[in-house]
Amino acid sequence: VQSFAQLEHWPCDNVAAAVVDQTGTIHRFGDTSRRFALASVTKLLTAATVLLAVEEGSLSLDAADARGATVADLLSHAAGLAPNGKVLDEPGRRRIYSNAGYDQVAEMVATATELDFASYLNEGICQPFSMKSTALLTSPAFGAESTVDDLERFIRLLPQLLAPPTHAAMTSPYLPELIGVLPGYGRQAPNPWGLGPEIRDQKSPHWTGTTNSITTWGHFGQTGTFVWVDPAAQASCIVLTDRDFDAWAKPLWPAFSDAVLAELGVAEVT
Repeated sequence: VQSFAQLEHWPCDNVAAAVVDQTGTIHRFGDTSRRFALASVTKLLTAATVLLAVEEGSLSLDAADARGATVADLLSHAAGLAPNGKVLDEPGRRRIYSNAGYDQVAEMVATATELDFASYLNEGICQPFSMKSTALLTSPAFGAESTVDDLERFIRLLPQLLAPPTHAAMTSPYLPELIGVLPGYGRQAPNPWGLGPEIRDQKSPHWTGTTNSITTWGHFGQTGTFVWVDPAAQASCIVLTDRDFDAWAKPLWPAFSDAVLAELGVAEVT
């Protein structure tokens, strides 16, 4: 992938990446076995684990806390909780990005399964996917470490772990009309989110490419990490770095994604 040349000039000590093209071929850059702190890319792993618990019957997407915030609300940042857990609104009214919501939903799974969440994630996802370099070390919202190789397996095998309706629900907008702030990028109206992944839609500005389709889903992390899957392009991209997300990333990340999509023959948003 000629686009990888861009990564050689990024202001990071370490960058590793993978692009999976329309044929399923995996193109790799850098040390794809190196472990990086994922920050909020962790939420993709956490959400898949929660949905696995739902499929196994341990709890339902409609299971609610005392305020009426459901598992689906918590996964999609629609529970009305601030990042620190303070109640700011009723469930289902605004998209308020909340790490505390992820801690809460993970605790709901742990209670229902009588197994600590990190162990459930390891047994439900890491072991069957042979993600031997992935571990949840602290918060289910941001505390995992992983490698490009492990995340590539996660994205590729996720449709085999979850039933098609569950995978579709995970990667499609939930309460798509909700308005909210996308961290680092300001207010988005609307700000669609799936049950875990952020949904690209027509948000601007954004961390994915201008040519990523509106159905693109994924997540980025404060540690300088991102993952996107573009169903329209039949492609996915994983980039892990060791430089925190900041102003440096805002022009470089979309430019790289657009270059990747151009190489794959994707010319415009679909």
